[in-house]
Amino acid sequence: MASSTRALLRHGSTLSLLTLISRILGLLREMVKAHFLGTSALSDAFSVAFLIPNLFRRLFAEGSISAAFIPTFKVYLLEQDPAKIREFLSSVFTVLISLVSLVVLIGILITPQLLPFFNMALYETCFLTRLMFPFLAFVSVAAFFQGILNSVQSFTPSGVAPIILNLLTITCAFALSPFTANPARAMAVGILLGGFMEAAIQFPFVLQKGYRFSVIGLTGAFQNPGVKKVLHLIGPTIIGMAAYQLNDLVSTALAGNAGEGVVSSLQYSLRLQELILGVFAVSMGTVLLPDLAEQAKSGRWDRYHERLLSALQIIALITIPITFFSLAQGSNIIQLLFRTNRFGDDSVRLTLAAFTFHMPGLFFIALNRILAPAFYAQSDSKAPTLAGLCSFAVNIALAVLLVGPMGGAGVALALTVASAVNTVLLFCFLKNKPWSTLGRVLPSASAYTLKLILFSGIAVFPVLQVNPFLAAWCAGRGRLFAYGFPLLITGLGYGLLGVLLLLISQDRHIRGIRRALMPWGRKPGGYQNRP
Repeated sequence: MASSTRALLRHGSTLSLLTLISRILGLLREMVKAHFLGTSALSDAFSVAFLIPNLFRRLFAEGSISAAFIPTFKVYLLEQDPAKIREFLSSVFTVLISLVSLVVLIGILITPQLLPFFNMALYETCFLTRLMFPFLAFVSVAAFFQGILNSVQSFTPSGVAPIILNLLTITCAFALSPFTANPARAMAVGILLGGFMEAAIQFPFVLQKGYRFSVIGLTGAFQNPGVKKVLHLIGPTIIGMAAYQLNDLVSTALAGNAGEGVVSSLQYSLRLQELILGVFAVSMGTVLLPDLAEQAKSGRWDRYHERLLSALQIIALITIPITFFSLAQGSNIIQLLFRTNRFGDDSVRLTLAAFTFHMPGLFFIALNRILAPAFYAQSDSKAPTLAGLCSFAVNIALAVLLVGPMGGAGVALALTVASAVNTVLLFCFLKNKPWSTLGRVLPSASAYTLKLILFSGIAVFPVLQVNPFLAAWCAGRGRLFAYGFPLLITGLGYGLLGVLLLLISQDRHIRGIRRALMPWGRKPGGYQNRP
C-alpha cells in the first residue's frame, strides 16, 4: 500500500502542481468577475451563459474521454499496430468534429428558447450564450488531444491548457472592458480565445508523440470497430452525464428564480470547492484512469485494488481536514477573496450560505471522481450511469423542496446529499463485482475515515475558540490583514496540530507523502528503482 501511495503521488505531482496553478488562476478569474460584476443581474447572466456550453462540454468532452476513449485506445496501444491506431484516431476525430459542430449550430439557434427557464434578462444572456457556444467545439478537440496524451502517460500539456484559458479570460476582462458594452462580454471573448488555445497548445505534443490523424468519410468513421466500441461504451455515459447536466440546469433555474444574485453566489461557492477538487481529486483521477485500465486489461486485480484504495484514502486525508477548516473559516475565506465595493455584505451572506452547505459534500464529490474511473477502466459505464441517475433524482427532489425555505443554501445542500448517495451506490456496485475484494477492506477504510473526522474535529476546536479574538483585533486594518491574518494564523495552527495527531497515530500515508516529497531522503535501491 505504501509503495502504491508513493507511485500515485510521484505520477500525479506534476499534474497536481499545474492544476493548482490553474485552479488558483480560476479563482482569480472569479475574483475579477466579482470585481467587475459582483452578484448583480449581469453576473447572473454571465454565469448562465457560460453554464450552457460548459454543460455540453462535460457531456461531449470529459465524460466521453474518461468513459470510452482512453480504455479503447489502450487496447490499440497494446496491439502496437500503427495503421490501426491512425485509422481509429481519424475515425474518432471525424465523428467528434461532426457531432460537436452540429450541437454548436443547434445551440446557437435555440438559445432564446432555453433562457426563459432561468428568469434572466433575455437579450444580454442570449448574446453572451451565443458568443461562448463555440467554446464547446474547441474544448472537445482539446479533450480528444488530452485523451491521447494521457493514455501514453503524458499529463503536462493537458495540465498547462486550462492555465492558458484562465490567463486569457483575466487578461481580456481588463484589456477589452473599455471597448465592449460591459465587462461580461470582455470575459466571454476571453473564454472563447482560451478554449481555442486549450486545443492549440496540446496539438504539437500529440504530433511529437508520433500520432497522426485526419478527417475521413463520416460513413467509414462510424463503421470503424474502435468507434463502435467507444459509442457502445459512451451510450450509458451520455444518459448519465445528461442527467447530471440537467441536474445543474434545473438547480440553476431554481436558483435564478430564488432572487437576484443567488446564481452567482452558488457559482462563487462552487469555485472555491472546485479549487480543492481540481488540485487533488481530478488530478488523482486523471493519473489513475490509464493505470487502472492497464491493470484491468492485464487481469492484475490485486494491484488494481491496491492503487484504487490508496487513491481513496489519500483523497480522504486531504478533503476531510480541509472541509473542517473551511467551515470554521468560511466568512474570512470569502471576504478575503471576493469582497469589493460590488461584493458587499449581501454578496458575502449569500455566498457563505451556499458555501456552508457545499463544503460537506467535498469528500463525496472527490470520492466520486476517483470511483468513476475504476469502472471506466474495465469498460463499465453502466454502473456510474445508474448511480448518476439516482443521484440526479435525489438532487432535484431535494432542491425543489429546499429552495423555498433556504434559497441558494437549499440548492447547495441538495447537491451535497445527492453526492453522498452517488458515493454509496458506486461503492455498492464495485463491491458486488465478482473479482472485487473491497468487502474485506472497506471496514478498515471506514475506520480510517472516522479517524480523520475525529482528528479534524480535535484540530478545529482551537480555531473556533481563537476566531472571535483574532477578528476583533484585526478589524478595520484593511481586507488583506483583517481576513488574511486570521486565516494564516489559524491555518498554521490547525495544520500543525493535525499533522502531529497523524504522526502520533503513525499514519502510513503521511510517511508516503514525506518520502514522495523528499527524494533526497531516499536510500539507494528505494521504491524509485522498483518495477
